[in-house]
Amino acid sequence: MTKIDKNELEYHVKRAQWLRAAVLGANDGLVSTASLMMGVCAVKPEARTMVLSGLAGLVGGACSMAIGEFVSVCTQLDVELSQIKRDKAGDEKEKGLPNPFQAASASALAFSAGAVVPLLSGAFIEDHWVRIGVVVAASSVALVVFGAVGACFGKSAVVKASVRVLLGGWAAMLVTYGVLRLFATFGI
Repeated sequence: MTKIDKNELEYHVKRAQWLRAAVLGANDGLVSTASLMMGVCAVKPEARTMVLSGLAGLVGGACSMAIGEFVSVCTQLDVELSQIKRDKAGDEKEKGLPNPFQAASASALAFSAGAVVPLLSGAFIEDHWVRIGVVVAASSVALVVFGAVGACFGKSAVVKASVRVLLGGWAAMLVTYGVLRLFATFGI
């Protein structure tokens, strides 16, 4: 077994955290926006309504991700600063501390990048069923790509990760569509 020095281990841990946040943000943006669009189109077939709901999902979700990441990283920073004060190690440890603003920006950007896929794929298609098919198809391709990219960066099984991400996305879209279709069917 190969020994990894402390600096290399810290690099891998930071890369894994960055990768987790980027993949989570992009995947969440894609799945939540596509699911929201599917749910809305289950009740209202108009393209404008579906696109507006997707846009609202993109903006609201990106803000939510940014705020959540900011609060999370601020909490992490507070804990690390408290530990540094207790250790009295000061200067050398403070260089690698997390940046809440950077994390919030990256999270919002990753979410937005994912949300743009279903939003743009359905924006210019009038036919209800064709629009649903295009949104699902474009989202499916992006989900497979996100799963593969995450696996490549993490040096794990590409097919397994891609299938897991794809099936999770499909489940979210299907459940959202189904639940809202029930509401429409029963006139709720």
